[in-house]
Amino acid sequence: MTSAPGYVPPTASGAPATPAPATTETAAPPPPPPLSEAGQAIAKGYTFDEPSIQLGVLVEDDTPKPDAQVRIPLSMLNRHGLVAGATGTGKTKTLQLMAEQISAAGVPVFAADIKGDLSGVASPGQPSDKLSARTAKLGQDWHPQACPTEFFSLGGQGIGVPLRATMSSFGPTLLSKVLGLNDVQESSLGLVFHYADTQGLPLLDLKDLRAVLTHLTSDEGKAELKSIGGLSAATVGVILRSLVTFSDQGADAFFGEPEFDTADLLRVTGDGRGVVSLLELPNLQDRPAVFSTFLMWLLADLFHDLPEVGDVDKPKLVFFFDEAHLLFADASKAFLTAIAQTVRLIRSKGVGIFFVTQTPKDVPDDVLAQLGSRVQHQLRAHTPNDAKALKQTVATFPRSGYDLAEVLQQLGIGEAIVTVMDPDGAPTPVAWTRMIAPQSLMAPTPEDVLRPGVAMSSLMGKYGQAIDRDSAQEMLARKLEAGAAAAAAEQQRADEAKRAQEAAEQQAKDDARARTEAERAERSARSSQPRASSRRQEKGMVEQIAGSTVFRQFARSAGREIVRGLFGAARRR
Repeated sequence: MTSAPGYVPPTASGAPATPAPATTETAAPPPPPPLSEAGQAIAKGYTFDEPSIQLGVLVEDDTPKPDAQVRIPLSMLNRHGLVAGATGTGKTKTLQLMAEQISAAGVPVFAADIKGDLSGVASPGQPSDKLSARTAKLGQDWHPQACPTEFFSLGGQGIGVPLRATMSSFGPTLLSKVLGLNDVQESSLGLVFHYADTQGLPLLDLKDLRAVLTHLTSDEGKAELKSIGGLSAATVGVILRSLVTFSDQGADAFFGEPEFDTADLLRVTGDGRGVVSLLELPNLQDRPAVFSTFLMWLLADLFHDLPEVGDVDKPKLVFFFDEAHLLFADASKAFLTAIAQTVRLIRSKGVGIFFVTQTPKDVPDDVLAQLGSRVQHQLRAHTPNDAKALKQTVATFPRSGYDLAEVLQQLGIGEAIVTVMDPDGAPTPVAWTRMIAPQSLMAPTPEDVLRPGVAMSSLMGKYGQAIDRDSAQEMLARKLEAGAAAAAAEQQRADEAKRAQEAAEQQAKDDARARTEAERAERSARSSQPRASSRRQEKGMVEQIAGSTVFRQFARSAGREIVRGLFGAARRR
């Protein structure tokens, strides 16, 4: 894949390079004494017919031997390696010189810039008297040269192109390492991810995962929580609190879209040089677990996406894993197993990994056993723990003619004990090596020089703007709203049904009352009808009697008798 890097060295872009300080001509050093028989045997072990990168030259009797170069075959870089040593012994400069040589060989490089020192790889080096004297002793044809470099930053928290991952892609195992969860909590988090997958809830960022966990512990989600075997509300609560703390540390910026495509680490420039991708980590001390785990995600994603290529003449990518002890510290068994498997199998994908740390004991045995190349800088034994680490380091090297327990404490800055794998896969002789000098700037590239190039990067247009598309949080919010609306509608229907029932009951009561009154009125009407009829009959009979001829004759006769009686009585008196 060919593409222009985000940063173009000043000399390559036509801008004037920073003037080099004046130097004083130095006399050529006298030729070193010839190699001893043991030195010749060591030099022979690093004589390869195939392309290789140079680490330095053999040292005998504290004298560098330019004719005895110590190298690593390009084809063996994907057999992995270790760069170790105490603080201030030259590990970073070793990483820098390896990166620029690997890049010059057409192989892309990825490295994390912990202290900002590696950013100098993007600028040409500056000559000096001290540098000239060193390179002359090493027989090094030194000239300033920068590497094509792309700068990245986690979540955009820096000057580089934002590098993000989705929560689903990151996965429960890596996230558990970041959160410091125990084995039970890690397996529970895996169940939560499985639940989200089965329910069609995309987990893109932290708020999506928090939304799912909150839903499962809510009244609406308790039934669903019970359906997930082995997951308790208490464990979900612990995970949720850990996520809140993680978010408060600024981790929200690391997760989301657009997700970084690790294929963008495999770029080569038009002139055939591999692009050096540097991940800037200015605030490592605030979140070391995030840094190391995110690098592991990059490796896991590369392993998932890259095809099998088997043994190749040169790797597709060399990945420098700085501060490796942060990755392995307090890691769960599942996490360590995943790392060991990735390191073992990614070799066949054409990726070489170099772990950078202080001592080999920082790396688990299962991983250490797979590291074919060793570059061990000075170790110190000031404490019992230091002495123990020194003894363990010596045990990791093949047998040699050196008293490594003594030599490792005597190494000067920029010197190392080296053994690598030869083209046949056998370890080379252990060599006391003085490392050559990087040709790029051995100091940080100024930020004001980097920013314009980063802003013009083609990858900034691809990853610069965060995207917040529809995902678990929005879906669960709509589900909650729909549930609330459905509940409200159901309540409204229930209220309407209750009112209708009450109205029906009232109407039934009114109808019953009306019927009762009607029946009472009817009974009253029936009871009053016989009396009126009797009176009418009696009146009719009276009227009939009074109107009859007999009654009238009787009445006249009775009337005359009454009158005679009255008047007769009167006459008698």
